[in-house]
Amino acid sequence: MGKEAPIGFIGLGIMGKPMSRNLMKAGHSLIVYDVVGEAVEEIVTDGAQAASSAKEVAEKTKTIITMLPDGPDVENVVLGHDGVIDGVASGSTLIDMSSISPLVSQKLALECAKKGVEVLDAPVSGGEPKAIDGTLAIMVGGKKAVFDEHVSLLNVMGGSVTLTGDVGAGNVTKLANQIIVALNIAAVGEALVLATKAGVDPAVVFEAIKGGLAGSTVLDVKGPMITEGNFAPGFRIKLHEKDLRNTLLTAESLKVPLPLTSLVQQMLVALMNEGKGDLDHSAIATFTENLAGVESRKKK
Repeated sequence: MGKEAPIGFIGLGIMGKPMSRNLMKAGHSLIVYDVVGEAVEEIVTDGAQAASSAKEVAEKTKTIITMLPDGPDVENVVLGHDGVIDGVASGSTLIDMSSISPLVSQKLALECAKKGVEVLDAPVSGGEPKAIDGTLAIMVGGKKAVFDEHVSLLNVMGGSVTLTGDVGAGNVTKLANQIIVALNIAAVGEALVLATKAGVDPAVVFEAIKGGLAGSTVLDVKGPMITEGNFAPGFRIKLHEKDLRNTLLTAESLKVPLPLTSLVQQMLVALMNEGKGDLDHSAIATFTENLAGVESRKKK
């Protein structure tokens, strides 16, 4: 798609800000909205135009991107009062890049279709670092023709962009991704706690195993965060808990047992009850640390 027409962008949080900035760096003009005024001002300073509502964004653009915390937020922004649906014109496209329930994505597509609007669900993986670098993994659900029309736009924000099926398939893929990431972090946490309790420097263990079969992107990124005690949020625990909750609800509807996912989701709930919901999800490791009475930090 061309760069002449402005793009609408709604949701300027940890992920939305760098994603919108990458679009502007690539030459796209943006009309943006967020309920947090300071976030809007920050992106406007970078060159975007502010809108006063989601409706206004939709009135002024033909392609609208949403990047919001959860399904209820997306439903409110798209279908609620002064929402996208109130201002959008037939022939427009909504690209929802939020991580939400596939059922919500399908509901949005049905409602938008009544106004002649196409929908892609396009959740991402990679957290804030890859959002900044423009190398997110983007998992897309929707019609192939609509995907083909917008893939160049998505490539600005992603290192890989994959059409996974019809609307909803993008979020099914993201849920699968979130299972693997959460369980991997939990496993890394247990392994480093064991090493620490045995008197071995967990940072040395990390270096020793990262090139073997236990190696993974999760280990590479989250291992050093754990051993350094750096839990500054790139992806918050409370958002990962939301994703696993959506995973379990989807699994229940399909009669799929997910015992390990269920266990880690309960670990996340416990950490939220400890006030750790806004920490990076690498802090999943602190659950086992608390049980063992040690912190898996590198020796000085």
